[in-house]
Amino acid sequence: MHKTTKPKLVKIRSPNQARKYGIAAVNLKELIKKGCQLLKVSSSGVHVCLYEDGTVVTEEYFQNLPDNTDLVLLPDRQSWNGFADEINRVLGLDRNTEDLLVSAAQGLLSDERSPKRRRILGDLLSNLRDSSELEDRLQDHDWFEGIDTRFKTKSAYMKYNCESRIRGYLKEVDGYTQTIQNGKTKSEYKKVAEALAEKLKAARYNGTYFDRSEKDANRLCTEEGWFSCQGAFDENSCNFLHSINPYGNRESRILFSTWNLDHLIEKKRTVIPALAKALEANKSNDINVDYFYKLLFTRENLKLVHIVCHKKGAHELSCDSRKIYKRVKKTVK
Repeated sequence: MHKTTKPKLVKIRSPNQARKYGIAAVNLKELIKKGCQLLKVSSSGVHVCLYEDGTVVTEEYFQNLPDNTDLVLLPDRQSWNGFADEINRVLGLDRNTEDLLVSAAQGLLSDERSPKRRRILGDLLSNLRDSSELEDRLQDHDWFEGIDTRFKTKSAYMKYNCESRIRGYLKEVDGYTQTIQNGKTKSEYKKVAEALAEKLKAARYNGTYFDRSEKDANRLCTEEGWFSCQGAFDENSCNFLHSINPYGNRESRILFSTWNLDHLIEKKRTVIPALAKALEANKSNDINVDYFYKLLFTRENLKLVHIVCHKKGAHELSCDSRKIYKRVKKTVK
C-alpha cells in the first residue's frame, strides 16, 4: 500500500490582489497548478514566494511550511519583497482608491492571526483613515469625540493642548515656592516666577508649537500636521524615524498625548533648583529671567520626542553659569 501524504493547507494570492484563496496541495507542483487555475494565470515559469518576506518556496521548503502560511504566486522573472512591495503599491495609488484599500486591509486583518502582521495592518488602516485635510468640527465629527464643544477647529484644540502642557511647567515653577525655607529667598523667587508668568502669557503660552495653521518658524509640525520625533536628549535625531499626524484621526490624536516635550536641561532636577539657589544671595533684579524663560518654556531647551525616545534617567546637563545673572554694565569714566 502507498503511504498517503496529507495535503498541506496554504493561502495563495497574486502580487496585485489583496484577496487570498485557501488551497490544499500535497506538493509544490500541485499548489502551482491549483493556484494558476484559481487566479487565472499562465503556469509557464510561475514560482511561489512567502508573502511576508519574499523567500522563494522550493519543494523541500513547502513540505516544512506550517498550515495557513500566506504565499504569493509570481510570474516568470518577477520578484516579491514582502510587505515592502505591498506598502509601495498602496502609496502609489491615488486618493480615489482609499475606500477600496480600507476594505481590503480590513479583510486581511479579519483573517490574519500573526500578531506582527495584525499590528502592521492595524497601523496601515489607521493611516488610510486619514482625514487631516479636514479642519472644522462639522467636517470631522469623529476626530472631535470627547473634546469640549468650544473648540471648533483641530488647530484650535491642538494649540490649547500645547498651551496646557506649557502651563503645567509654570505650575511646577510656582509649586517649588513651598520648598524654599528662607523668607527672603522665597519672596525674591516669587517675583521671578511672576515675571516668567507675564512673559509666558505675552507669548500665548507658546501654543503655536502644535498649531499647524501657524507660520513655519512657530510650529513643530508640517502644514499638513505631521510631527517628527526629534530624538532623545543626547541624540541629534530619532533613530527610529517616529512620526505622527494627530490631525489625521481620533486615534492618532489620542496617541500624540504620549509624546513628550522633553527638557534637555531638566526642569525639576536642574533648572528650577538652579534658579532658587541663584536667589539665595541675590535679588530678583539680578537674575537673567530671559535665560530661565527659554530653558523652561521654549524650543531652545525642549525636544518633541516619542515615548520610546524619552529617556527618564538623569540628563547630567547643567545651566550655563555665565547666563544665570544679568550682565553688569561697567560705568565709563
